[in-house]
Amino acid sequence: MLEGMELVFVTREGCGLCEKAERALWTLGVPYVRRDVDQDPELFRLYTFRVPVLLLEDQVLLEGAFGERELMALMGGR
Repeated sequence: MLEGMELVFVTREGCGLCEKAERALWTLGVPYVRRDVDQDPELFRLYTFRVPVLLLEDQVLLEGAFGERELMALMGGR
């Protein structure tokens, strides 16, 4: 489902849930663009208390605590 699409990973420095989610993205080899919620006023307005967030074309795919299991389900069990 996710192949060929640009995913945006919304994160912030010092966020333990964000670090766990990003490790899962790396482990599964999911390509993404990393955006810091504290560096972007629009992302801050929308997601400041919701990080980590995984977006596809402004649609929230996952948010909060997620890891490999949730990513695998999103990818159709790849």
